[in-house]
Amino acid sequence: MLERTDPSLLEKKAILYRMVMAQHTCPYGLKAKDLLRRSGYEVEDHHLTTREETDAFKAEHGVSTTPQVFVGGNRIGGYDDLRRFLGKPVSDPKATTYRPVIVLFTLTALMAVAASYSVVGDPFTLRAAEWFIAFSMVVLAMLKLQNVESFATMFLNYDLLAKRWVPYSYIYPYAEGLAGVLMVAGVATWLSVPIALFIGTIGAVSVFKAVYIDRRELKCACVGGSSNVPLGFISLTENLMMIAMAIWMALASTGLAPGHAM
Repeated sequence: MLERTDPSLLEKKAILYRMVMAQHTCPYGLKAKDLLRRSGYEVEDHHLTTREETDAFKAEHGVSTTPQVFVGGNRIGGYDDLRRFLGKPVSDPKATTYRPVIVLFTLTALMAVAASYSVVGDPFTLRAAEWFIAFSMVVLAMLKLQNVESFATMFLNYDLLAKRWVPYSYIYPYAEGLAGVLMVAGVATWLSVPIALFIGTIGAVSVFKAVYIDRRELKCACVGGSSNVPLGFISLTENLMMIAMAIWMALASTGLAPGHAM
């Protein structure tokens, strides 16, 4: 492997070998080609069109993957190696990040204000705030249900009720989604309120105990079982939002919530 050299000192020409077959075009090869061109390189693009040709190329150069990039007669490596060579960051799939929840809450907030504007002509209404929480519950449930087995496994690490009764780890995302849908519609508060209050309270207590009392470092199952979101403030916020929404909807159903319009 070539030690990193300042790309500006080399001629802006690169040779790229990538898989381009009838049934498969390597996505990292396309990304490498695009990155090279955007970085000002003239690309000599070589296609590996059969499995035999690809295996022979790997054996010749002593590599286990394609694409492979060569600059100045030296092998740079694959796509991640190319990014390092060009001084660009390389993402760590195991790194903790809040990006998924930031994106989720941003989009559900935008959905809520858009829905409010569409219905009443004003994006910033009390109903928009209610929709924001309800939309968030539905989307969070959807992410969990993409792989409920993976979610349940991660959830069992910290949820107090799920540890005592494993089926709850499978029921939870369905319950969250149902409560969210009912709250979006503003109907059946007799059902949505108890569900949200119950799962939100159990969740909040579980997260608080695991993070702030037991001081455990865990991944949060809030956006699904494969996320790298750390368990902590975001997880607690999700549950507190459900509790607050349940209490608010309960007050609204009795006419005690000022300014609420069902």
